[in-house]
Amino acid sequence: MAADISTGVPAPATGEDTAVPFVARHLRHLVCDDVRGAVGFRGGQAAADAALAAFDVTGYAARRNQVAPASARGASQLSPYIRHGLLGLRDVWDHVAGGPARDVAKFRDELLWQEYGRHLYARLGPRTGRALRRDLTPPAPGASTETAARQSTDPWDTDLACVAMVMDELHTRGWLVNQTRMWMASHWSVRHGAPWRDGEDRFFAHLLDGSRAANRLGWQWTTGIGSSKPYGFSRSQVERRAPGLCGQCPHRDRCPIQEWPDPPAHRAVDRPAALRADPRPGFTAGPDTVETTGVADTVWLTAESLGNDDPALAAHPALPVVFVFDEPLLARLRLSSKRLVFLVETLAELGTTRDLTVAVGDPVAVLAGRRLAVTHAPVPGFRTRARRLDVVETHPWPWLVRPPSGSLASFSAWRHQIRLPS
Repeated sequence: MAADISTGVPAPATGEDTAVPFVARHLRHLVCDDVRGAVGFRGGQAAADAALAAFDVTGYAARRNQVAPASARGASQLSPYIRHGLLGLRDVWDHVAGGPARDVAKFRDELLWQEYGRHLYARLGPRTGRALRRDLTPPAPGASTETAARQSTDPWDTDLACVAMVMDELHTRGWLVNQTRMWMASHWSVRHGAPWRDGEDRFFAHLLDGSRAANRLGWQWTTGIGSSKPYGFSRSQVERRAPGLCGQCPHRDRCPIQEWPDPPAHRAVDRPAALRADPRPGFTAGPDTVETTGVADTVWLTAESLGNDDPALAAHPALPVVFVFDEPLLARLRLSSKRLVFLVETLAELGTTRDLTVAVGDPVAVLAGRRLAVTHAPVPGFRTRARRLDVVETHPWPWLVRPPSGSLASFSAWRHQIRLPS
């Protein structure tokens, strides 16, 4: 079925060569780089389903942190599809049932980290952009010129083979194994003392799975401001996880990351009260049943939930569907074009089976006058927009486990409160 943009220009048909020109023509003013797709990833439900079907959890525990060669990696590469609701956490959880017990346990533990990050962000929202346990101590006025120089240069200088490899993958594929995400976050803030929020923003811009929930949680844990100690990145990790890479580096004989970095200084911060307890867990989680105040005439899709199994979409197979590229938000974020190409590929596929309109603009203005059915999204921007629109039907978010009311101060504190899926 036809899909069109608010300017009346037809959206692309499905195919490898249509999404990039669409983004170049209609969304170029919102991105931070030359328009191109992500190498090795395609958007859409078919690509998501194929990726899940191909994933075998066997060997995951031993190989999940392997970096090179790529053929030896055990990472699932499902995160871009999970991020945008093309794969639900429960579907992925169930997919690995019956695999080797150690591998299943480790993989499901990583899914729980994803859910913990979502719970944290749903409860605290933008406050996750501040240190929640302790913060890095900025350099004192009059700090040494060596310290100032160290912080004024780009920590991700690609003169090092390990950094060059990771940055190339970030910029071409828009995806990294968790191990290299930790390497780069540690290199940025622990070794170089650069502000963690700036590094997190750069990750967020380029990662296909970039989300404030998971991305910020990873950075806070790695830098030590959200955990008991920082993670140090040094040559030994490269030699163990990417054997042979150091031998190709121009600094192989005088490696600047040969030794473990000195731990950064931290300072205490006031923890938000909501980190310890949630007086409104039902509000944080959103509805647990469909909430209806009228009859919907349109399904509103958000970037959090673009799969065929989106509850609002599935409940109304005959209604028209609208997706809005939030122009004011994207103008501020300046994401990589890879992320928008991924979304356009997903929408183009959806448009072959549904009456889909794709728009660019302010969602509140674009959706005005429509009676909307939507799936609740556990992000603050959803609530901000939804309360200014005529949302007459809200479907529950498909949590793996619903958010608890107790402490989210640590993963272990959260883990003790939840009940695992069967």
